[in-house]
Amino acid sequence: MRKMMFAAGAVLMVMAMPAAAELAKGDAITAAISGNTVQGNMDSTGPYAEHYGADGVVHGKDYKAKWSVESDTMCWVYEGTPKDCWGVEIAGDQVKWVKDGKALGTGTILPGNPNKF
Repeated sequence: MRKMMFAAGAVLMVMAMPAAAELAKGDAITAAISGNTVQGNMDSTGPYAEHYGADGVVHGKDYKAKWSVESDTMCWVYEGTPKDCWGVEIAGDQVKWVKDGKALGTGTILPGNPNKF
């Protein structure tokens, strides 16, 4: 009886744990991001706002870069840096940028280019 109660308790604990979010697939990343703006915060660099043009150009406040979706990752090339690819979690208009299995940034998807970059 004790073993059954322990097993039932273990099952309930596992069920109560939050489910691990799944990384978005390439088509879903493109559909959510292309032509829109994402603004949020990166753990390493702080606040950001970027418009992702359908032509693959990133427009920030004072800069431009390139973006692409490769396989199931989103990649960026900023001036003077090598290509850097990240996993993306998307839930509605919320984004998490994932590197090496850790969410290291968040953002909100805004339709179009509200900042007029």
